[in-house]
Amino acid sequence: MRPSLPKPSIRGRDTFLDVVRAGAILAVITQHWLMPVLSYDHGRLATGNALATPGWAAITWLSNVMPLVFFAGGAANLLSFRRAPSARDWLAGRITRLLIPVLPLAAVWLGVPALLRGFGIPEQPLQIAGVIAGQLLWFLGVYVITVLATPVMIAAHRRWGLAVPAVLTALAALVDFARFDGWGLLGYANAVFVWLAVHQLGFHYVEGRLGSLRPHGAALLAVAGFGVTAALVAFGPYPMSMIGMPGAAVSNMSPPTVVLVSLAVGQIGLVVALRSRLCALAARPTAGAALRWIGARFMTVYLWHMPALVVVAGISVVGFGYATPAPGTLRWLAAAPVWLAATGLVLSVLLRLFGRFETRGHSAEAIASTHRLIAAALLSATGLLGLAARGFTTPADGTVLDGPLPWVLLILTGVLLTTGRTARQIGARDVYYG
Repeated sequence: MRPSLPKPSIRGRDTFLDVVRAGAILAVITQHWLMPVLSYDHGRLATGNALATPGWAAITWLSNVMPLVFFAGGAANLLSFRRAPSARDWLAGRITRLLIPVLPLAAVWLGVPALLRGFGIPEQPLQIAGVIAGQLLWFLGVYVITVLATPVMIAAHRRWGLAVPAVLTALAALVDFARFDGWGLLGYANAVFVWLAVHQLGFHYVEGRLGSLRPHGAALLAVAGFGVTAALVAFGPYPMSMIGMPGAAVSNMSPPTVVLVSLAVGQIGLVVALRSRLCALAARPTAGAALRWIGARFMTVYLWHMPALVVVAGISVVGFGYATPAPGTLRWLAAAPVWLAATGLVLSVLLRLFGRFETRGHSAEAIASTHRLIAAALLSATGLLGLAARGFTTPADGTVLDGPLPWVLLILTGVLLTTGRTARQIGARDVYYG
C-alpha cells in the first residue's frame, strides 16, 4: 500500500516548502563558504574557486539551489496571496518585508570601507570585500521584480496553466540563441524569463499536478529534467558548471541560461520524490524548531553570510597570512570544518545584531497606491542590482557618485514609497519569502 503524501496546505504554512527553503539556504551558505581559494601576498589577495577543480563541476547540479529557491518562492507566494485581503496589501507587505533587512546591511557597509582604510587595509582586498558583500543582492533585485509580477502571473497561471512556463522557457531559449550569436547583453533578459518560468512551476505545486505527484512520478520528472540538462550541456553551448567559473567564456548563471529551467525540473522532481521523508524529518521537535528559527531569519541569513566570510577571510588570510589548501586534499578536508565553524560563529553574532529587523513585525502605514508600489519595486530592484554589480566600495580615486550611496538611496526610496500614513501591522510570521 502506497503511503499518502502530504498535499500543499491551503491555510497556514506548508512544511515541505519550509524544508526546501531551509535546505536551500544552508546549501547556499555551505557552497559560498567553501568555494573561495584564497591567499595573500604583498598587499594583494588572490582568489580562486574550489569548484573549478577538475571533475567538481557536476557538484553544482545539486549545489546551485537557486532554482529551488524560486520554485519554493512561487509556491509560497501563491499560498500567501490567497490569504491577502487584496493584491495591493500583499504586494506592500511583500516589498516591505524584503527590503527592510537590506537597510542595516547597507548602513554598515557605507561606513566599513572608510574604517578599513583607516586601519591601513590595502585597496585591492578592500575592493574585493565590498564586491563580495554586495554581489549576492542580484537575487533580491530579481526577486523583487518577480514579486511585482506575481499577481499578473497568478492570473496567467489560472487561465493558461503550463503554457505560461512553456512560453517563458521558449523565450529564454530564443534569448540564448541571440546571446550566443553576438547579442551578449540581450542575455540579461533571461534574468526575467528564466526565473519567472521556475517561479511559475511553484504555482503548479500548489494548484497543479506537481503537488500530487507520487514518488515514482517525481523521480521520473527528475530523470527527465537532469537528462535534458545533460543533453543541453553535451550538445549545446552550455558549460558543465551551473555556476560561473573564473575565466570561463560562458556562465549559466550570469546571465542565466535556459539550461537552468531544465535543471530546476530535475531538482524539483528530486525534492518532490523525497517529500514524505522530508516532512517526516520536519515533524521532529528539534527539526521543527530549527525550521521556524531559520524561516523567521531567511533574508538576514542570506544577506549576512557573505559579510561573515569577509570577516573570517580578512582576519585569517589578510591578517595572519593563512592560505587555502589545494581543494580536495586532506589538508583542505581537515580545514573545511574549522573554516565553516569560524564563519558560522561570526554569522551567529551578526544574526543576533541584525536579525531583529526581520523577525519583528513591521509597522507600515496605510497601504500605498498601486503606482507607488510599482515605483517602489522598480527603484529598489535597480538599487539592489546596482549594488550587486558595483559592490559597496568607492574606488580610491572616485567620487560619491561612483560608490554605493546612489544605489542605497534608490533602495531607501523604495522603502519609503511603500509607507502611507495610517498605522498597520504586517506580521513577520505571516509572510513567506521563497
